[in-house]
Amino acid sequence: MELQDPKMNGALPGGAVDYRQEHEGFLPSHSPSPGRKPAQFMDFEGKTSFGMSVFNLSNAIMGSGILGLAYAMAHTGVLFFLALLLCIALLSSYSIHLLLTCAGVVGIRAYEQLGQRALGPAGKVVVAAVICLHNVGAMSSYLFIIKSELPLVIGTFLDMDPEGDWFLKGNLLIIIVSVLIILPLALMRHLGYLGYTSGLSLTCMLFFLISVIYKKFQLGCAIGHNETAVERKSPPSLNTSCEAQMFTADSQMFYTVPIMAFAFVCHPEVLPIYTELCRPSKRRMQAVANVSIGAMFCMYALTATFGYLTFYSSVEAEMLHMYSQQDLLILCVRLAVLLAVTLTVPVVLFPIRRALQQLLFPSKAFSWPRHVAIALILLVLVNVLVICVPTIRDIFGVIGSTSAPSLIFILPSVFYLRIVPSEVEPLYSWPKILALCFGILGVLFMAISLGFMFANWATGQSHVSGH
Repeated sequence: MELQDPKMNGALPGGAVDYRQEHEGFLPSHSPSPGRKPAQFMDFEGKTSFGMSVFNLSNAIMGSGILGLAYAMAHTGVLFFLALLLCIALLSSYSIHLLLTCAGVVGIRAYEQLGQRALGPAGKVVVAAVICLHNVGAMSSYLFIIKSELPLVIGTFLDMDPEGDWFLKGNLLIIIVSVLIILPLALMRHLGYLGYTSGLSLTCMLFFLISVIYKKFQLGCAIGHNETAVERKSPPSLNTSCEAQMFTADSQMFYTVPIMAFAFVCHPEVLPIYTELCRPSKRRMQAVANVSIGAMFCMYALTATFGYLTFYSSVEAEMLHMYSQQDLLILCVRLAVLLAVTLTVPVVLFPIRRALQQLLFPSKAFSWPRHVAIALILLVLVNVLVICVPTIRDIFGVIGSTSAPSLIFILPSVFYLRIVPSEVEPLYSWPKILALCFGILGVLFMAISLGFMFANWATGQSHVSGH
């Protein structure tokens, strides 16, 4: 997806306030000449429906970290987990509000151009780099899941040894999946076309949620049911009674909380989806974001609650490993999760391509060869990383600990402080004070995440994998 040539003949949809009309001096390079109507956005009118936009944004939010939420609940308590998850959902919605406000002020729906407007050319480079690193990390995480899980699922279905048959090797399977499924979807010109596959991906995760709820009522308390769960090596001191904890705190809580903080990362996809939304307005896009975040909050909360109430404090970081691997329903669930993860990769790839286009070819018209070449290069790069670099997840763990809080907290607050004119919102007004506090919160999250990541490496332990 690319921005087309600027159009200077649009009017504000949805009755939005045109800050540029009141403060023309704020945008000298794009100020309209006398007698001409200022445009709100300098790109094309989108054609993607509200529902398809919700599907795409929900698919962007939903990550592999959903498999570890029951583990997070086990180490925070039911009520504390739900309260924390709700706070994070509200903060993510506020963060998107800041982004959309900045986009409405300057008439730009590109994250990279907002960076340039707020911080100059260096800001554009920083934003593009953060988006690329974060989403390449997400893509590598998804392909790692395919590499490790798909051979096991196929081998179980076919009653074959994944280690013994060459066609069940993980490296070969991720190449096949990338070529046959991911690449054709990544070659779509517009993100809106992926609404159908995003809907299928969300359906797969809904099947996962329904299966978790069904297994809770089928198994009751699964602690001690050796025939229903894989072998678990729990510390002797671990409380394994069938009793739910409403509030709890232990050393693992400090690893799970930062992961929960990034459960709603979708910010690189917000503005591309806004670009393609039909009848775009700030209110309409905010509604898309709120519906998507609300739906994912419900899915996260139900998955964590019923998963925790099945295995209680003995639940593992990868919840599906707790069930019998010979259970046909669980096999189907694992296959559905793999399909959902696969269909998320093209959605994550679009913002990377857009960032590269904005950075390297900002004034070029759409070109199919360039569009295809960027997708091919990105997929080849990620496949090579996943196949050849065993520690790439650790590397992207550090990148994720810096890029996620930057995308959620720091950059939106900086954009708001720098882009919204002081004539509209004075520096000491409540909206700007809140934005400043929001950015400071992001810096704290980044420091905490990096601290626990390095502590994780120092102790040689592995914890929950996030979005």
